[in-house]
Formats: sequence, structure tokens, C-alpha cells
Amino acid sequence: MSQPLLEVKDLKVTFLTKSKKAEIIRGVSFDLKAGETLALVGESGSGKSVTSKSLMGLLPENASVTGGTVLFQGEDVYQKSKKEWQEFRGRSIGMIFQDPMTSLNPSMNIEAQITESIKNHHLTDRRTVKKRVLELLELVGIPDPKGCLKKYPYQFSGGQRQRLLIAVTLACEPDILIADECTTALDTTIQAQILDLLKDIQKKTGTAILFITHDLGVVANIADRVAVMYAGRIVEIGTAEEVFYHPNHPYTWGLLEAMPTTKTGEERLFTIPGSPPNLMNPVTGDPFAPRNYFALDRDALEEAPLFPITETHYAATWLLASDAPEVTLPPEIARRYKIYDDLLQLKSYGSASL
Repeated sequence: MSQPLLEVKDLKVTFLTKSKKAEIIRGVSFDLKAGETLALVGESGSGKSVTSKSLMGLLPENASVTGGTVLFQGEDVYQKSKKEWQEFRGRSIGMIFQDPMTSLNPSMNIEAQITESIKNHHLTDRRTVKKRVLELLELVGIPDPKGCLKKYPYQFSGGQRQRLLIAVTLACEPDILIADECTTALDTTIQAQILDLLKDIQKKTGTAILFITHDLGVVANIADRVAVMYAGRIVEIGTAEEVFYHPNHPYTWGLLEAMPTTKTGEERLFTIPGSPPNLMNPVTGDPFAPRNYFALDRDALEEAPLFPITETHYAATWLLASDAPEVTLPPEIARRYKIYDDLLQLKSYGSASL
């Protein structure tokens, strides 16, 4: 079995304020193989973006990695010097952000921006660079690449700007793409086009993708595996089929039940009661327990470890312990097990948000 491209082991990230410190990422572990897409999903504030920024060494000044390791091709990234980090970002791992206008330089034309990215990581002659710029614009589906070279970001639509940002990121030829909510601001039609583009690029380049989203409709159509995050921790992880067909954590049940489908009528959509915890306060027991209809007495005292369900599927719930009572799912949750079929059949993008 080949070694994973990226291995995250027991990652912990702590934020400091004037009055206290808080562990926001609380022991996150996962791996990512070449050519694979792993979706990291969860409500806002669950720790998805902090996790991704920690992989890039882009945490804010008041945050630091306080535990765990991140291995890229077997090497610990946190042992890199400042100069090595600069070379690592872009060439090894590239990131596509939600709003391209915060990443694209409004004062530089498109040719200059992509050229700068290429030269920062691949020193080549001028003719070769321009050829590569045109290839990238064509790869991401920009109409009339030659005619767009001297245009500026404001002259493109939102969907085209996202394509341009992908081109700039791909110019460094990264092994891993981190897509952090990169389709959230787009309408569903453009969103579908960007997702199809990412899948097509992955087939052509073999790039691994860490796709961060709160939209399960997106996940069903792009992910090989899914990791569900809650309160700074992964509470369930498995293949997309395992998580959609056989969810085991009550939080995952709630997320699936909250999804609209083609069979959704005029009845009110389900919402998970309560709100995620404020991790600036100490965590006692399972942080999802106050919102969990199936919570056990044990949940108030300690968090469950990740119990193995299959070789690829794990969930952190005491309901999987050998002495746990048997739980019968309500029909409205059980019927959601087939939602994966429904999403794939319709190729429904962006139709279901947490």
C-alpha cells in the first residue's frame, strides 16, 4: 500500500486572547492520498478552515499548533524554516479561497498574475511561460484565453474569477489543492461548473483535493471520502457511500435529516436544535450532547473515541460501545439513508446546506 500524500495526526491548535487560551482544534487526524478527494464538512465554527490554514502555516498571530504532526510525503511540515514554508506553499499545497477578489490582485492583469505565480516556483524562459499561461486559462475554461491576457479581475464575472484563481493556484503545479468553501458565493449553475472543472482537473493532473464545505449536496458529487467535524474534532469519517448510506454519529444523522430532497414536500425542514459550543470555554464531556436526542449519561462525562465500524469507517459516539443500549432510529431519519442515490441521480449541487 502506497504512503498517503498527507498525514494529519492528532492535530491541536490553540488560540490566545487577553484573558484565556482555548483549544479550537482538538486532536484532528486524517490522511489524503494522491488523486483522492476528501471532504471536510460541518457547521460554521466547527474548525474546518482553521484546520486547512494550519496545514499551510497560515494561522493568525494569536494561534499556534500545540500538538500533533502534519506529514507531507513523510516529512514533518512544522520542522520547515520560514523560507522552506514559502516554497512549500503553492508548489506542494495550494489553496483556493471562497472570495477570489480577496486573492486576485486588482492592479495586475491576468497574464501578469499567472506569470508571477509560475516564475515563483518554475523558472522558465518568457516564451514557455506565456505558453503555460494560455494552457492554464484553457484548462480552467476561460473563453478566448489570448484575448483575456491583458484584462483585470474586475472585468470578469464571479464564476470566471473563481476559474482564474484556480488557474493561478494550478500555475505552481501543487500536489494538493485545498478548496475552502470555494463555491459558496456562486449560484448553483456556476457552482456545478466549478465542481465539474475541479473533477476534470483532478483526472488530468492527479492532484489530491481537500474540499472544505458546509454543503452536503456538494459532497455527494465530488468526494471519495467524507470527514464530519464538530467542535474542533472529527466525529465521523468514511467513504462517501458509508457516511451517506450508513451514518453512525447522531450529528451526521441530524445533518442528513436537515437536507432537502426531491421528495421534500411542503413540510417544515428539520433543524438540529441548539447551537455549536463556544470553544473559548472548556469542553466537558461530549460537546454535542446538549443537542443530541440520543445522548447517554456517559456523554456528559467524557467524549467517545473513534470506534471502528469498517476498515475505512469510524465514528466517535458511545452508541457504538459494546455496552450501549440499542437505538432505533425514527423513520424520518432512517429514510434519509437513500439520500445519496437521490443526490447522485440529480447531480444536485448546492441544494443542501447545514
